[in-house]
Amino acid sequence: MPKKILVVDDDPVIVRYLVNIFNDNGYETCTANDGAEAFEVLQKEMPDLITLDLDMPKEWGPKFFRRFSKHKNLKDIPVIVISGMASRHLSIDKAITWLSKPFDPEKLIGIVKNTIG
Repeated sequence: MPKKILVVDDDPVIVRYLVNIFNDNGYETCTANDGAEAFEVLQKEMPDLITLDLDMPKEWGPKFFRRFSKHKNLKDIPVIVISGMASRHLSIDKAITWLSKPFDPEKLIGIVKNTIG
C-alpha cells in the first residue's frame, strides 16, 4: 500500500504541483486549503507525512501544527514546511526540514523518500 501525504496549502497551483510530484513518485495524496480543513482531513486520512504552508487564511500553519501535535496518535507524523515566507523563525521547529518556494522537486522527493520510504 502506498504511503500517503497530506498537502496543506492555500494556493491551488502549488497544491496541484505537489500532488502531481507525489503521485508521479508513487505516493497517495490528500489535500487541504488551510489549517482548519487540514485538521479534519488529518484525522480522517491519517497520512504518513504532511507538507505544510505557513501563511494561510482561517488557520495558519503553525497554529495547525500546535493543534495536531497535542494528539498522541497524530503528533509523530513528520512535517515538511514549504513556504514563501522569508522568515524561517516563523517556521515550526519540529519540522524535519523547511523548503522555500520555489523549491527543487527532486530535493523534496529525496527528503520524502528518506523520511517515509
